[in-house]
Amino acid sequence: MKKSTIWFITIIMAVTFAGLIYVQFLYMNNMVRMRDDQFEESVRRSLYAVSSMLEQEETRHFLEENLAQVDNCQRYKVTPSTEGVSMSFTTPSGRRGNLTIEDALDKLPGSSPVPSSLTPKAGGNLEQRSRTLQETLRGRYLYQRGLIDEVILNIIARSSNRPIAQRADSLMVRNFLRFELENNGLKIPFEFAVANRNGALIYHTAGFPSGVSRQEERKEVYTQPLFPNDPINKINYLEVYFPTKADYLFSSIRFMIPSFAFTFILLLIFIYAIMVAFRQKKVNEMKNDFINNMTHELKTPISSLSLAGQMLGDASVRKSDTMMRHIAEVINDDTKRLRFMVEKVLQMSLYYNQKSVLNLVALDANKVIAASAHSVKLRVEKVGGRIELDLAAGRSLVKVDEMHFANLITNLLDNAVKYRSEEHPLILKIATEDLPHNKLQITVTDTGIGIRKDDLRKIFDKFFRVSTGDRHDVKGFGLGLAYVKKMVEEFGGEITAESEFGRGTTFTLTLPLAPDQE
Repeated sequence: MKKSTIWFITIIMAVTFAGLIYVQFLYMNNMVRMRDDQFEESVRRSLYAVSSMLEQEETRHFLEENLAQVDNCQRYKVTPSTEGVSMSFTTPSGRRGNLTIEDALDKLPGSSPVPSSLTPKAGGNLEQRSRTLQETLRGRYLYQRGLIDEVILNIIARSSNRPIAQRADSLMVRNFLRFELENNGLKIPFEFAVANRNGALIYHTAGFPSGVSRQEERKEVYTQPLFPNDPINKINYLEVYFPTKADYLFSSIRFMIPSFAFTFILLLIFIYAIMVAFRQKKVNEMKNDFINNMTHELKTPISSLSLAGQMLGDASVRKSDTMMRHIAEVINDDTKRLRFMVEKVLQMSLYYNQKSVLNLVALDANKVIAASAHSVKLRVEKVGGRIELDLAAGRSLVKVDEMHFANLITNLLDNAVKYRSEEHPLILKIATEDLPHNKLQITVTDTGIGIRKDDLRKIFDKFFRVSTGDRHDVKGFGLGLAYVKKMVEEFGGEITAESEFGRGTTFTLTLPLAPDQE
């Protein structure tokens, strides 16, 4: 797959995921806002109903009070006579009045005289009786209306002077609030308070937010005037706070959590797939380079061996000892080159095994390093360089595979020779040092061409080769340092590289000591 195709798919999927997440957030935001509006409306309606119920409760209080007063006073006195009925009455406020109906009681219809019955004068007709009855009923109506007016005057004159704690008792307010909130579908905890027009709290429940430290919570308080017909300077307010309002609002979108979780999982899988695609693309390119490079490297020794075989078929060549020795050297050198290439490829088979098969034994790192340095000493001296050993570690026993440990040290030394600088002689320093926590440090420093910073972070990748500029004599497949890193990690250690371009490179290996030497 082309890199442009991968990028196109990535952009399309990124836009799709962004749109999906945006729609989900938009839907969630609308749900929360709609839920909040419904909550606000239900609370306002409930608070208004509580305020009305408190007013009705106060009206009932004054009615009961006035009725009690009326029952305790002399409402009227009936004085019967043979010529009519005379009524004297006293109102609760102390007013006195008289009502007289003139006529003979025995002439009125009915079997028994009652104070409220009316009898017209002797010789009267039906029309006079009807008029008299209407007047009596009108008197009763005026009396009852006077009582009601008196109650209303008492409410107007006395209600605003009562303490608010009596007019809106906390227990009664709590019961009214609970009833109205549940009636409007809000079965959640609440706290409330009653405050005056200056904002000072007259009383409040234990959980109601008060004080400077809870100003943010005060912003979530709902307010309703109590007894709005009171004088302005005497109006009080009912304040209600819902501590679990946020939970109530977001409970409506809890079903969105699995949706977000699935979207997030899909996003992670998509990102991982894209990373794998780009990595695979890069590995494929590096493998192609490796195959091309390896094919080129194999052509030279194969051609030399083929030519040597043809020369051995010539009888004249076989008669010359000098030519036979030369052909033998060519065959030997090219065979070594082929064996080296095959070993490099076989070393990388470790990458494709879940677990490498290693024969871990306790070895003296100083001895193995000295032996590896001796094996490359002639090559270093041949190019005009030298090797400096500083094996100062007192505890150098490590648990490693002998063959692979020797190979990784040799690889580092071989790289130093291959990437030497032509401007100054090669100086190759190898040192060991004791570290705390039972660790051994091995450093390999050279004065070669160095590594650029952009390449330094990729030198341990498979098939990666550092650019050598105009030099074309450096052969390899980009497997050496990847193999070194793999082996160091298999031994439980770490490897790092520091380099300054044009000055040289330092590789630092840290390995745990063998248990026998901890």
